[in-house]
Amino acid sequence: MMYRKNQQAIFLFISFILTSFLSKSQATQYADNVFLQDYSIKFLNTDNDAKLLKVVSDRNGYIQVLSSKGLLRTRAGQLLFPGTLVTDEQDKQTSDKKIAGIGTYRDQLVYIDTQALLSNAWAAKLFSKHATPGAKIFAGGKDFTFLISDGKNLALLKDSKNLWAGNLPGEAIKDIRFDTANNIFWILGNESISNFSPANKTLTKVVSGNNLTCIEPANEKLFVGTTDGYFEIDAKTKKQTGTIHTKMPWPDLTTISNVDGTLWFGSTWGAMQLRKDGKFNYYASKRWLPSDTVISIAKGPDNSVLVLTTKGLGQIYFKEMSLHDKAMFYEKQVRNRHIRLGFNATVSNMKDGDVTTGSMEDSDNDGLWTSMYLAGETFRYAVTQSPDALQNVRESLDAIERLYTINPVPGFPSRSFERRGYKYHDPAWRRADDPEWDWKSTTSSDEAIGHIFALGAIAELVHENDIRNKAIMLIDTLMSTIVKNDFYMIDWDGKPTRWGRWHPDYVNARPENVGDRKINSSNIIAMLQTAYYFTKKEKYKQAAFYLLNEKGYLKNLMRPMAEIGHAPDDADELSKELSDGWNHSDDEMYYCGYWGLYRYALNDTLKADFKKAIIDHWQRERPEKEGLWNIMTALTGTKDFDLNEAIWYLQNYPLDLVNWTVKNSQRKDIELVAPNFRKQTTTEVLPPDELGISRHNSNRFDLDDGDGGRSEYSAGDIWLLPYWIGRYLGVISAPVK
Repeated sequence: MMYRKNQQAIFLFISFILTSFLSKSQATQYADNVFLQDYSIKFLNTDNDAKLLKVVSDRNGYIQVLSSKGLLRTRAGQLLFPGTLVTDEQDKQTSDKKIAGIGTYRDQLVYIDTQALLSNAWAAKLFSKHATPGAKIFAGGKDFTFLISDGKNLALLKDSKNLWAGNLPGEAIKDIRFDTANNIFWILGNESISNFSPANKTLTKVVSGNNLTCIEPANEKLFVGTTDGYFEIDAKTKKQTGTIHTKMPWPDLTTISNVDGTLWFGSTWGAMQLRKDGKFNYYASKRWLPSDTVISIAKGPDNSVLVLTTKGLGQIYFKEMSLHDKAMFYEKQVRNRHIRLGFNATVSNMKDGDVTTGSMEDSDNDGLWTSMYLAGETFRYAVTQSPDALQNVRESLDAIERLYTINPVPGFPSRSFERRGYKYHDPAWRRADDPEWDWKSTTSSDEAIGHIFALGAIAELVHENDIRNKAIMLIDTLMSTIVKNDFYMIDWDGKPTRWGRWHPDYVNARPENVGDRKINSSNIIAMLQTAYYFTKKEKYKQAAFYLLNEKGYLKNLMRPMAEIGHAPDDADELSKELSDGWNHSDDEMYYCGYWGLYRYALNDTLKADFKKAIIDHWQRERPEKEGLWNIMTALTGTKDFDLNEAIWYLQNYPLDLVNWTVKNSQRKDIELVAPNFRKQTTTEVLPPDELGISRHNSNRFDLDDGDGGRSEYSAGDIWLLPYWIGRYLGVISAPVK
């Protein structure tokens, strides 16, 4: 039986055992049992002239594809590296025949050609001659009896004997399926569905229709696909039950297959797996399939499902993994191709998802993405004491440190740095004193709060003096410069950067309902508290209280999220620009800051206030089911932080982090909502593996996304941070033995 996502309630109940109350978070814990992780290995059809027709697999796990040019088999193929479909030469005595149809019978491969229905199983004793030269469709019944068709005529065949012959008057025959439970053959015609009883030799029309496309017997019913959904026929009464089901991701159906008791639907726009709750898991885009036009679906080997499309085969596997197993997979992904000079980087300029064709790129947010990865590795080290995690911390901390030393501005962190000759054409890039290097200016508040988050975690949790002291030094360096410059980040030209502004003249110039007033207040207090906690320098404490009490920053950061919205009509243009909708980058900055805001609060009264602010923010974020926000909310000690949804997010994030183009706006199973400030598009957020790949600063309600497979994101900030901070906070257990 195959499961995925939240389709099997009993599976999730076992997974979400509430095992204990923990001293660190005072919250329940997820026991890290194995779940079924899905991923796809694709096999491309390299012969554009070969039309793919059907896929099957036998009890030995041998996969065959019937094409207009004969039998094909799979070659090579692994996750991220597609294989190909090649001519099947393994059994020349079969492949040399002009095979017109393939199928399985008792989990063995069966073929039909112009002369006979045959198999290599059962010592090749199945060789049943027929008198239907154009036969291409067949289904096996009881005791090696087969109903065959050439698309016009029907014949019941056993041991080379024609037991019955007939047709559908005036109709072409498109498919035949055998209903084992009721000992009948179901026959799909162009405009009807009929059944044939081999016992009584009777052919009976059951239903008529002009948009019928596919059939599959299962669970005492016949499931009938159409160009607009599917309906069910009771196998006993031969009557339709219920109404047609059209609320599907895409209802223009091409095939239906019962795989181990689970129904799979192929369509002209992806494949769908019917869940027990009546909803669907949707497999579309090149993340899963060579193309979205599905031809055939079959059970595959090793707990997989075979989805044949017009451009090749997608083999979707369901592998038992724990979250820890998944973390180890992602750790390798990051180290193998996403570490650039110590930074956590994206691979870009790829060709059609091939990670070997791309290059790591610099980013305006090198400091932020690296800080989030660095924090994750810090939590990993705190939990496991892994020497590997410690070395990762060392290397990325060195990259963060060099952001401060590669430029001539005291205490100013560069956005990034590169070897000379690659980026200087961009006006934000500056020459370093070292003739081999350039550095990028215009650093944002995003980087500042990211640095302080990671550096604070290192200073608290890594008890290696050189590493800890370096982290504290960098905290002091950045914050001393910001305080000295009146809460501005001063660039190479002596002017504040566009976004490095925390001074009251800037912050309080925004109307009260504009988000920048709240976020900047929240972030600078978190940064000052972190600096005071680790350096004990009074200037940071005094600055924090000055902003909190005299400049209204406590009121600013405590303002309920429900009040954040569009700037009033009489507001300045910048405030209007900043409030054109919900800013998801602000969410990321808030939560990076919440570590220092809550954990290093200057007193218990403030800590209690900050907890209220964090939980208020989380309440507004709940519809997104964002794994990191849910897990980080647990740092406040609250018992209610949507742990189940956080685990759902972690389990369902795809192993393939290539930024394939993904479209969902056309789906018929989503309920759209009116345009709103929150930028929520649907009543319920879709699972991560049905959306585009995105960082935590993106809107998880964006339905259409991706760049056609031209980049691969790093799991370092996207997945490893929420997992390892969850492990540190004790809301995710070690893997269950």
